[in-house]
Amino acid sequence: MSYAMSASLQAAVYAALQADAPLGALVGDAIYDALPGGTVPPLYVALGPEKVTEAGDGSGPGALHEFVVSVVTSDSGFHAAKAAAGAVSDVLHDGALTLGRGRLVGLWFRKARATRESGGLRRIDLTFRARLEDTDPA
Repeated sequence: MSYAMSASLQAAVYAALQADAPLGALVGDAIYDALPGGTVPPLYVALGPEKVTEAGDGSGPGALHEFVVSVVTSDSGFHAAKAAAGAVSDVLHDGALTLGRGRLVGLWFRKARATRESGGLRRIDLTFRARLEDTDPA
């Protein structure tokens, strides 16, 4: 197993989301690895938790990364959040990301959960699974 590709995957996911014009039309530049201090926009995308398990095989080390991308809005309904979540899914599901370390074997949408949060927020957590091979093991 190798966790060494995790930062590379996160950077590639973040870059892909930031570069997507349809998502940008919905949320602007409100795509975060960490929320900024102060007031946040009424609709934003945030990278979330990750779980990694060993997935090496006869060809070498690898890992299965399951990670969450959240869409959060203070709007009174889910419509804007669902549109942004759909755009996130379009970018990432079967996405062709280029990693700084390792190789992306596949990237798949796994599930989503839409909830009402305290303070009137709406939140959609999208879970994706990425299979990576470490092409540069130490």
